[in-house]
Amino acid sequence: MIIRARAPLRISFAGGGTDVDPYPAEHGGCVLSCTIDRYSYCTVVVREQDAINVQSLDYDIVASYGSGEQRDSDGKLGLVEAALKVLEVSGGMDIFLHSDVFPGAGLGASSSMTVALVGALAYWKRLRLNDYDAAELAYRIERDEAAIKGGRQDQYAATFGGFNFIEFFGDHTVVNPLRIGHDTLNELQYRLMLCYTGRCRLSAGIIQDQVERYLRKEEETVRALDRTKKLAGEIKNALLVGKIDDVGVLLQEGWLAKKSFSNKVTDPHIDELYEAAMGSGALGGKLLGAGGGGYLLFLCQFDRRHLVAEELERRGGKVTHFSFDLHGLQTWEVNR
Repeated sequence: MIIRARAPLRISFAGGGTDVDPYPAEHGGCVLSCTIDRYSYCTVVVREQDAINVQSLDYDIVASYGSGEQRDSDGKLGLVEAALKVLEVSGGMDIFLHSDVFPGAGLGASSSMTVALVGALAYWKRLRLNDYDAAELAYRIERDEAAIKGGRQDQYAATFGGFNFIEFFGDHTVVNPLRIGHDTLNELQYRLMLCYTGRCRLSAGIIQDQVERYLRKEEETVRALDRTKKLAGEIKNALLVGKIDDVGVLLQEGWLAKKSFSNKVTDPHIDELYEAAMGSGALGGKLLGAGGGGYLLFLCQFDRRHLVAEELERRGGKVTHFSFDLHGLQTWEVNR
């Protein structure tokens, strides 16, 4: 038996950070995001021998676990080991993992991979999981068992797929799919641009700094989190009525708020790329993920998009094209 699963990566427009505890438990958080045609993949090949073999193409790692063998989840395969433990997986199988982007890109790759793992292993175990079950299980594996710091938005985005306004409360999460008109979707995709900054980042330190500032009730950080939460609703409303230019302006405001979360969010190189894009015809943009590197997202004037791309490339950025994904987690069985 061969089982395959894929889960899409995401771009977030606003609200990131308000999904990280303890903010949502105390104030309620919300994030506006959509998934794109970049994926994490998990393949499970069922074997008769009593061993689990794991191969990660992203980290170029191969590991093998015998029956009942103690696993150490501190390494780069910690997510896999946490998933095997939480899902109580035993028996013979080969697990192959790879993603369309490198870890630390700011597109939610680690959560997407966890969701793909959940999809494939749950299929093998014949578990009947709805989308909420799968997303929450992925969250438990990544945040609780593997102890990777972060919020809840990525697991839900990768599982549900499409455009969603996701609300986070102390004890539950609500996913509100958005019915955005086809003309608006096409125009938005035409005018959005992804640019790799040239470096990846480790988000845990940035998130920890944000949480510590929030726990100290630093006014700048609390005010910024409140503002980005409100911006998620404002961008949602702009998209639903097709006001694309307003989305760009609100992205710019969100970027200013995000930089107040922590002084580790940006650096001179990122600021240089951002200002170059704004000076060439971008209406607004933001750094995706927690910060420190990865991808910048811009919304451009339609007749200056090529100028923005040229200027970013000239300054060391790498512009990449993408499309929206509206399907979320998909799992299937392969006929040999």
